[in-house]
Amino acid sequence: MRHTLGTAFSVILFSLFSTAALVNTAVADGAAEIDIKVDGTLQLFKKEVTGGAEFLNKARAVLVFPDVVKAGLIVGGEYGKGALRKDGKSLAYYNIASASFGLQVGAQSYAIVMVFMNDEALAKFRDSKGWEAGVDGSVAVADWGTGKDINTQNYADPIVGFVLDNKGLMAGVSLEGSKITKIDP
Repeated sequence: MRHTLGTAFSVILFSLFSTAALVNTAVADGAAEIDIKVDGTLQLFKKEVTGGAEFLNKARAVLVFPDVVKAGLIVGGEYGKGALRKDGKSLAYYNIASASFGLQVGAQSYAIVMVFMNDEALAKFRDSKGWEAGVDGSVAVADWGTGKDINTQNYADPIVGFVLDNKGLMAGVSLEGSKITKIDP
């Protein structure tokens, strides 16, 4: 019994260190590098989402995390840095982080685009010391048919989230529990 607990503890420790090492690759970005990656992600968004450019023009602001790394082996974590944009300019920089425990193995990288549709949600987000999706504000993760114009959708939530990987938009992803904190890159 003691050997089994020791092995389980070793696996958990290995998982924590492995996750930390993978997530650490997203840590070194400065403001200029984040801005370049955000520009690229917004271009991809406009290409992948039919009506995406028009949708972004209606937004009060957009929070973009171009390189979110998620990794895990029993214990998992997610981390990335991004920028809050309004009128094409970065207003502030943020990180996104979350932790999880359960059956999970592997790593993946993706981008998150969170579109603020009203001033109230944007102000609440900007005034927070640490904002958690699903607790401090609801984020509707966009899910609609391929080829349909995003502007035909009516989202009730004041923040609409999109998750993209190298193949395009990802479905079935939740942002709940992700903690977003303002940083000085």
